[in-house]
Amino acid sequence: MNTIEQQLWDYIDGNLDETQASAIKEKIDTDAEVKNQYEELVRFNLTFDKIELEEPSMSFTRNVMENIAFEPEPIAMKTKVDKRIIYSIGSFFVLSVLILFGYVLYNSNLTMPSFDQKINFSFNLDKYITPTMVYSFLFADLVIGLIFLDQLLRKKTSQK
Repeated sequence: MNTIEQQLWDYIDGNLDETQASAIKEKIDTDAEVKNQYEELVRFNLTFDKIELEEPSMSFTRNVMENIAFEPEPIAMKTKVDKRIIYSIGSFFVLSVLILFGYVLYNSNLTMPSFDQKINFSFNLDKYITPTMVYSFLFADLVIGLIFLDQLLRKKTSQK
């Protein structure tokens, strides 16, 4: 919930709807402390309205940019990491993987099962090479060739 000061500022600025504005007006009329605070805020608002805003000069941006250009560039912070630490961490992980691999080999049964499957290497190419497949392949080749020709012609015109 807003404090009374925030509500009074909203009332002065006209940011409240009718019900809230009427409630604040009633508070101002009935409560002397709220009325004093309201009058003080109205005086502040009038004072703020009389103050002219200062504008920077026309060359303000240029002057600031020139001053920045003369400042030395900040040096990037580089933290030096000892390479021995990196190598020791890397060697720890490599050694751990090798030990794990050795443990798996030691505890595994390395006999190969015999395969009794017979593989048939005869293919029916008529089943796979259909006219639709040939036309699709030729279309894709045509598109790729046109793209290549376009790039080649663009290179030749840009070199001239």
